[in-house]
Amino acid sequence: MDLYELLEPTLAGLGYELVDLERSPGGKLLRVFIDKTEGVNVDDCVAVSNHLSRLLAVENVDYDRLEVSSPGLDRPLKKTADFIRFAGESVKLRLRVALQGQRNFVGILREVKDGILKLEVDGKMLDLELNNLEKVRLVPKL
Repeated sequence: MDLYELLEPTLAGLGYELVDLERSPGGKLLRVFIDKTEGVNVDDCVAVSNHLSRLLAVENVDYDRLEVSSPGLDRPLKKTADFIRFAGESVKLRLRVALQGQRNFVGILREVKDGILKLEVDGKMLDLELNNLEKVRLVPKL
């Protein structure tokens, strides 16, 4: 079973969203980024870490160190549900294939519909295909 497929429903059952999952090249370090509507605190990370440690032992997942944390202020957006949830927020994104000779954009996420993300950049609306997005992150509000 894929690790993402194992962790996503487990975390959902605990009331958390699996934002991202990283493994070191040797697979010995496992990083799990979690979120919930009201945000994540240290106690959440401890509770999830304890739960996942037991789950990973039962499932015989080989790792040396587990890190559980919030996705941070510059949270990555990966799923369609992320784009819907954060509509109206400022994002910084990178495209796989350039649009009008440009791959990096900063703008306001307006909506996602039928595989197209609408991004407002300097008052102009851009239609970007979801499958052309390489990386999308929220711009922190400081």
